[in-house]
Amino acid sequence: MSSTTGGSTPYYFVPHPSRHPAFAAFGLFFVIMGAAQWINGAGWGKWAVLFGMLWLFGVLFQWFRDAVRESEGGQYGRKIDLSFRWSMSWFIFSEVMFFGAFFTALWWMRAHSVPALGGLDNSLLWPDFKAVWPTMAPGATASPGGIIDPFQTMGPWPLPTINTGLLLTSGVTLTIAHHALIAGNRTKTILWMWITVILGATFVGVQGYEYFHAYSDLNLKLTSGAYGSTFFLLTGFHGFHVIVGMLMLLFITLRLMAGHFTPQRHFGFEGAAWYWHFVDVVWLGLYVLVYWL
Repeated sequence: MSSTTGGSTPYYFVPHPSRHPAFAAFGLFFVIMGAAQWINGAGWGKWAVLFGMLWLFGVLFQWFRDAVRESEGGQYGRKIDLSFRWSMSWFIFSEVMFFGAFFTALWWMRAHSVPALGGLDNSLLWPDFKAVWPTMAPGATASPGGIIDPFQTMGPWPLPTINTGLLLTSGVTLTIAHHALIAGNRTKTILWMWITVILGATFVGVQGYEYFHAYSDLNLKLTSGAYGSTFFLLTGFHGFHVIVGMLMLLFITLRLMAGHFTPQRHFGFEGAAWYWHFVDVVWLGLYVLVYWL
């Protein structure tokens, strides 16, 4: 449904009723239910998560395919472009709040929770606890309850620093690709986009090795007290966002190779670029607060 104002592009566009939102919610139901059962020891939970993820990815593929067809069919005018920009802006703002909550949790652990456990109020309940961060001092990790095994912290060198260089470089290559697209040089744009995607994939690989190193060599696990839980919470969710951003850039690159986007109209590219730069900025905060401090 659309209305034109004398030109070929509609002034507004209202899509037809779609099954995609309901089908996506069906897949998310299995993901959430399966994850809840999985962490509580139910063996079938992981299969429910797998089914839900595969179902959701299938729905998203069809949903995005329809959106691409509508865009390439000339259905999206200036008003739709503006609504997309506002929507992406609010989405990134919600992600800022998401990570802001995690950074606040890290600060609260270090500045309030751990010192409070070592205060006079808890001295009778836990007399041997040492209020230090990270919780790895004698008597802190080897707790009176024996629930936390000794571990080592993850330092900034070399893996986190390598990943920092990879992400910062990917931001530069993405910017070069954007300027090439504005200049109408599609070949150069595609080349630098592929370089950006490869850098993002390399980041994920390095972080995967970092987790292997943490578990096997440092005995640093999700159960390693407050430090372990916040470390994997922050870096794990950021790694998930890197994977999402990398997939976004990959699909944008494939669309560029298919002839989509023009120097004047390419918000799909810009939206993915906004998201990737946001991921870069979050990592810089993680790099300083998690690995250095």
